[in-house]
Amino acid sequence: MKPQKFGMGQPVRRLEDARFISGAGRYTADVMKDGALAAVFLRSPHAHATFAVGDLADVRAMRGVRLVLTAQDVAHLGGVPCLAPMPNADGQQMALPDYPVLAKGEARHVGDAVAMVVADTEEQARAAAEAIAVRYEERPAIVDLNRALDKGAPLVWPDLGSNIAYENAIGSADAVAPLFDKAAHVVSLDLLNNRLVANFMEPRAAIGEYDGANGAYTLTTSSQGVHGLQAALTGILKVGADKIRVVTPDVGGGFGTKAFIYREYPLLLEAAKRTGKPVRWVADRSEHFLGDAHGRDNLTHAEMALDASGKFLALRVDIRANLGAYLSQFGPYIPWLAASMASGPYDIEAVHARVRAIYTHTIPVDAYRGAGRPEAAYLLERLVDQCARALDMPREEIRAKNFVRPEQMPYKTHTERTYDVGEFEAAMRKALLASGYKDFAGREAMSRATGKIRGIGFASYIECTAWGEGEKGYVSLDPDGTFTVLVGTQSNGQGHATAYAQIVAQHLDVAPERVKIVQGDTSVLPTGGGTGGSRSIPVGAVMVSRASEKLVEQLKQLASEKLETAGADLEIADGAIRVVGTDRAISYEELAPSPSATPDRLKGGGEFVPPDATYPNGTHVCEVEIDADSGQTDVLRYTICDDFGVTLNPLLLEGQVHGGVAQGIGQALHERTMFSPEGQLITASFMDYAIPRAADCPNFSFQTRNVPSTTNPLGLKGAGEAGSIGAAPAVMNAVVDALRRAYGIAHIDMPATPARVRAAIAGA
Repeated sequence: MKPQKFGMGQPVRRLEDARFISGAGRYTADVMKDGALAAVFLRSPHAHATFAVGDLADVRAMRGVRLVLTAQDVAHLGGVPCLAPMPNADGQQMALPDYPVLAKGEARHVGDAVAMVVADTEEQARAAAEAIAVRYEERPAIVDLNRALDKGAPLVWPDLGSNIAYENAIGSADAVAPLFDKAAHVVSLDLLNNRLVANFMEPRAAIGEYDGANGAYTLTTSSQGVHGLQAALTGILKVGADKIRVVTPDVGGGFGTKAFIYREYPLLLEAAKRTGKPVRWVADRSEHFLGDAHGRDNLTHAEMALDASGKFLALRVDIRANLGAYLSQFGPYIPWLAASMASGPYDIEAVHARVRAIYTHTIPVDAYRGAGRPEAAYLLERLVDQCARALDMPREEIRAKNFVRPEQMPYKTHTERTYDVGEFEAAMRKALLASGYKDFAGREAMSRATGKIRGIGFASYIECTAWGEGEKGYVSLDPDGTFTVLVGTQSNGQGHATAYAQIVAQHLDVAPERVKIVQGDTSVLPTGGGTGGSRSIPVGAVMVSRASEKLVEQLKQLASEKLETAGADLEIADGAIRVVGTDRAISYEELAPSPSATPDRLKGGGEFVPPDATYPNGTHVCEVEIDADSGQTDVLRYTICDDFGVTLNPLLLEGQVHGGVAQGIGQALHERTMFSPEGQLITASFMDYAIPRAADCPNFSFQTRNVPSTTNPLGLKGAGEAGSIGAAPAVMNAVVDALRRAYGIAHIDMPATPARVRAAIAGA
């Protein structure tokens, strides 16, 4: 591909922005179907209770009510599937308890769906839902992960005999043990990775439709990929994929949480079938807190064995991961993914990571931006700082001593990962230099002069992205000379329309504005992996590039017939196909309507299946100032040096990193999901659950030091989750650094809220 001003590497501004900021975006809640009815869900007020629904005759007779459904009314529907079951240590697959679309006489978390009401208006549906008489018998609940494995703790699924969903390990316990025995130093750390609620701007919404003439369903919903939802719905509704169409319009944020199948979707389709009308539902914010999958929620213990010089010998990790009451779509896999990244960017002789996934009477837990990799990086980078303090070594030098070196690549970890490339020390040194790390003492003195304390911390991370299934799609020339990309990924605000247009522009030498993206409709493209795991650009862009190359070949062949010259003598230039060295050319507008330009010849297909993951990495440096009287922590400086391989669009890339860092700051300092001992979700609204605001984030200093990936033909590495992976440990290492310097405090858990910081200082 020849360089040009719109192609790869260029900072093209987002083509989508004019539409979005002018209010022309079209989200699910904006889709209005004629005659649509409104759905409301009745949810359990108890974390654990048996229940019986009273007689519904009066409710069904209420004004405007069209349908009331309970579990017995939808007994023919399948349950919500878990698509990532994990094996136990003995090789046997974990048990898969039933996750019904409506609870069957027992509620297992606050917000568990008990009934569905459909009425002419939302107000009528809410009134009817409130009129449903449900007799609850509250039962003991377990919500505390610390107590879930205690003898006598209430069991979420008594038939299983314990609250352990599965238990397994990665790495070798036998290899680790002797290294710990001979170690000069053993450093240990216990950490909480706090539960988060993924608060995207647009709450979930969906519309169900049914065509009685051909027995076909249509679901319109905010998602991260329509094909995954279609596949899950076939099992629940027990019909073929050809009878289910899923459509996703614009999406206001996803962060993993919109990737999953939720019980509302098949219920809306069932209601549409029964009523003969479209049925729509839009969640409010509290319903989002109660009904959407949460993230993180791990308790971990880690130990590092080191020799006298500070070389890492062995790592031992014990992860207890909260899955909630039901198995969400990918929930069981997330802690295992964390374990597989346990060694991070370090060369460690042996690793053993034990995973116990645990049920509690809480909202199900699943992937949230980073999905296991933030948990791994947080644990490891907090532990590495602890090792540096224990050995009285500079934090940067203990890392430099232990990083995997470039000459060791490709490097196979003891947790079954193979890093293709990476220059970890170089990225760290560049980040520290840019942050003014060596000049920190002067800034610390300035803070002391104002009665505050200051700390600096950093974290080096590596993550895996863009693995698994591939993408197959098309690029076509339209009759008016513009181009259309059909792709199975799904933009949630990342700027895919711009990124993919740049790829087409690179090959066809047109302005990106002449390229439109079609996504989010199973009737248009039969396959697609959706968006998750930072896969859209490393996988989708390669597919688009290959499809563009194929289209170029076909258009040159068409042009050779029109221009009566050999295809080898043609070039793409200035939005046309030109005979090299002459002024003879044919524009795309002229070529598209020609009689020989059949649809197949105007469409180029592409496919890419990644052979392995890509491994982005880097170092984040954070500087904080703490007011000891109030406990308030302010992030003053934040410096990032990342390795994302080849950069497609530096503006989009930086925006993705900024967003991820903001979420990492939120986890580190603000966000805390709290349940009462009885299982009530105390933080079920923005009145009680804090998320970071613009004032909580500094101006970020962002730069890259890129090493192209070898597992990706374009050299790209995924970037959508990296910010959230490096941020939390960098922020918390800075907080601990400040508290240690001033008060000798060596540990504090996330979130480091003012109350927690004040309590730590008071107890010092």
